[in-house]
Amino acid sequence: MQFGIFTVGDATTDPTTGQTPTDAERIKAMLTIGKHAEEVGLDVFATGEHHNPPFVPSSPTTMLGYLAAQTERIILSTATTLITTSDPVKIAEDFAMLQVIADGRVDLTLGRGNTGPVYPWFGQDIRQGIPLALENYALLRRLWDEEFVDWNGKFRTPLQGFQSTPRPLDGVPPFVWHGSIRSPEIAEQAAFYGDGFFSNHIFWPPEHTAKMVAYYRQRFEHYGHGTAAQAIVGLGGQVFMRKNSQDAVAEFRPYFDNAPVYGHGPSLEDFTSQTPLTVGSPQEVIDRTLGFRDYVGDYQRQLWLVDHAGLPLKTVLEQLDILGGEVVPVLRKEFAMNRPADVPDAPTHASLVAAAGAREDAQPADPATGAAFGLGAASAARKGA
Repeated sequence: MQFGIFTVGDATTDPTTGQTPTDAERIKAMLTIGKHAEEVGLDVFATGEHHNPPFVPSSPTTMLGYLAAQTERIILSTATTLITTSDPVKIAEDFAMLQVIADGRVDLTLGRGNTGPVYPWFGQDIRQGIPLALENYALLRRLWDEEFVDWNGKFRTPLQGFQSTPRPLDGVPPFVWHGSIRSPEIAEQAAFYGDGFFSNHIFWPPEHTAKMVAYYRQRFEHYGHGTAAQAIVGLGGQVFMRKNSQDAVAEFRPYFDNAPVYGHGPSLEDFTSQTPLTVGSPQEVIDRTLGFRDYVGDYQRQLWLVDHAGLPLKTVLEQLDILGGEVVPVLRKEFAMNRPADVPDAPTHASLVAAAGAREDAQPADPATGAAFGLGAASAARKGA
């Protein structure tokens, strides 16, 4: 199981000091956070994509490319890449390039985002959000899985014999998670392709997340990728920790009360009781996170949001120290206990390459060319992940 953090990249005023970071300061802080995530032993760093203030990460692959050169082990991902308003050709080429730079330490989460005006900014219609997500991903898959692509769809100009470059590393594209809070169509899409499903899991009650994940698992099995228990699931989460719960609540309260998304709304106590937000001691975070398995089953990736709402960099780095030193080691051990042997690990580039090789070896060969019949290596690997 993989553990890590994701950032939405908001440049928000610290309500305790009145100081607002500049865009440059916030970007530099995110880079420091990404590097420190590896230093404390986390597995994944993911950045969102936004094109509106107060958010700064408009170019995730630029940020992740820099972090690829500054790190050695951590997986670099997104949370999310906007499949509806980004050209699939650009996504295919940007992430294949990043994949090479990072020696395969790359995957991505595709989603529609939560900012309505972004659609017209990029020449699209929000009313076509779901059809855009479905069509654009169908093209993205072909661009990665096929060397030359002919394409004629509804939302972009046709392609004739187009080859995206560079080609995916080792012939295997980055693993794709489909992120959604509320859209069963996206869970269906993830299941159809045998990809991962990532539930943001920070604003809705557990019952809602349980239903979405259960639906994805059911459809994953329906499409023949494995049993429902073998579906690839990721969860978000939101934490703030101090040694004592009372100290955590007192310190975090002004940030919660003034946060861009939920500030001036429900009380901190109501929000923590009704959603997965956990503000307290490391042990409380451990207990709450272990409880996620009770309603989604064994899953593959857990990411937390720890750096939003104006929290100063020093505080965020302290949160990472607690995660890496006290929380994640216990969770690794506890989640491994009684985990069924047939539940897959989180996909990595190495595991996808191995799966592609195994499937190619199992395919009957064309006697004329020696090439394996059936699915291409990339497509086969993803279906077997």
